[in-house]
Amino acid sequence: MKESIHPKYYEDAKVTCSCGTTFTTGSTRKELRVELCSACHPFYTGSKRIIDTAGRVERFNQRYAKNVQK
Repeated sequence: MKESIHPKYYEDAKVTCSCGTTFTTGSTRKELRVELCSACHPFYTGSKRIIDTAGRVERFNQRYAKNVQK
């Protein structure tokens, strides 16, 4: 491989989730911030909560209610 064209790799990159969980991994960035991790993701936790971003679920329900009324 060519020298000096690859980004620096950090063996101890710190990952912080929005739920507060932190862990270390390898990455080309020293710190990572994520919205979901294995501690809070519905698939891994078994909880049936809806992760609503920007009100998408509410907008869908409003459109669905209009179609049902017709």
